Amino acid sequence: MSVDRESIISQYRLHENDTGSVEVQVAILTARINHLTDHLKIHKKDFSSRRGLLKLVGRRRKLLKYLRKSSPESYKNLIKSLNLRR
Repeated sequence: MSVDRESIISQYRLHENDTGSVEVQVAILTARINHLTDHLKIHKKDFSSRRGLLKLVGRRRKLLKYLRKSSPESYKNLIKSLNLRR
């Protein structure tokens, strides 16, 4: 997989031992979504991967909704840094 988890974690973590905060989870999911989107542009009939992509998008949407409710400033910074259209 082309997702380099360690670099994503080091870029979006909140403190030294942070590996699972909402920001890190959203960043990792965004990288996986981008990778699957590129895959599906080539393999148009790969419906099982398309279903997995939709599940990832739903999970990311729920995490972003939670982050927007709990920490709006952090939400805005994350959306801007990941170039998401929200």
